Amino acid sequence: MQSYDASQAAVAAPVAAVSATSADNPQKGPAPRKWGRWVFWGKVLVTLLTLGLLYNSIFAEPDTAAAWRTLLATSLRGAGRGPVLLALALVPLNWGLEAWKWYRLARHLEPVTFGRSLRAVLVGLTLGFATPNRVGDYAGRILELKSRRVSALGAVFLGRYCQLVATVLAGVAGLLYFLLTFYLNGYPAAGLGVVVSAGVICAAVLVPLYRSRLLLAALGLWRPLRRFRPALAIMPTYPARALHVVLAISVLRYAVFCGQFMLLLAAYGVAAPLGPGLAAVAGTFLLKSLVPSLNALADVGVRELSATHLFGLLGQPALPVLSASLSLWVINIALPSAAGLLLVPGLRVLRDKSVGR
Repeated sequence: MQSYDASQAAVAAPVAAVSATSADNPQKGPAPRKWGRWVFWGKVLVTLLTLGLLYNSIFAEPDTAAAWRTLLATSLRGAGRGPVLLALALVPLNWGLEAWKWYRLARHLEPVTFGRSLRAVLVGLTLGFATPNRVGDYAGRILELKSRRVSALGAVFLGRYCQLVATVLAGVAGLLYFLLTFYLNGYPAAGLGVVVSAGVICAAVLVPLYRSRLLLAALGLWRPLRRFRPALAIMPTYPARALHVVLAISVLRYAVFCGQFMLLLAAYGVAAPLGPGLAAVAGTFLLKSLVPSLNALADVGVRELSATHLFGLLGQPALPVLSASLSLWVINIALPSAAGLLLVPGLRVLRDKSVGR
């Protein structure tokens, strides 16, 4: 998922990327032909690299290949066909909600359409597949805007942070269930302390969202963090109503992710009770989002390890959980990334290059 990931490391590289691409601002005229040629071959390289990673992640790794074949086999044989098809049907809704969220954020900067927003999200997903901490997601969205301002970087960060808020709030509740049930049962004082700590964490994660001026002031206190301030300065300009809408969309998208995971678990025969099962899913997503990744492929191991451990506490075997988690990654990340490859040649940089000629 997406996702899902708003660490400082995920902001630092895009800041440099936006600064480097500021020379491509159409207000300053078309880029020289030699730079356009470098852009073209750079995108060809990204396309080939992404195709290689897709092939490696789906066919080359034995565990992933087995899960992929099992997913197809269960669909063709009819066992679990309904839940799998329903999970697949939710993929457009999942990324449609992400596009809607980006549309609401981007139109604060300039007039955009939903179609452009959807294209930016899919291209960003494809570029982020092969880049550390999904930095390519920033580039894919910013390149679709007519004005490549540092403010656009802050808008992308704001959208990802709202998704992180939804992940943290639900994930803390899920992990709290496991802590109180399996680790702190019979220790009421420790349990109370954990509950209070969970409440503090949930409140703290909301402060940068609704009191972003405090975040900017905090960034100014430490010199290495001051470089983030120009990008995040756009956050206080969003009204509270807009933040409510973006956060609500993030919660809806998180619910779609959870629904897909539960459907795939049911398709593979995982029979955990609904409440504890949702707690395990929420805890899995939180643990995955807290660990920085090299690229989308690296997310796989973190999520699978978390899922098998939490569902193992519920008495569920590891193999069906592993298969469901891998299948979730394939349908939500690998397949949409492949679809986004079709849109990479249509990036506005290349369209501007053609117009300049």
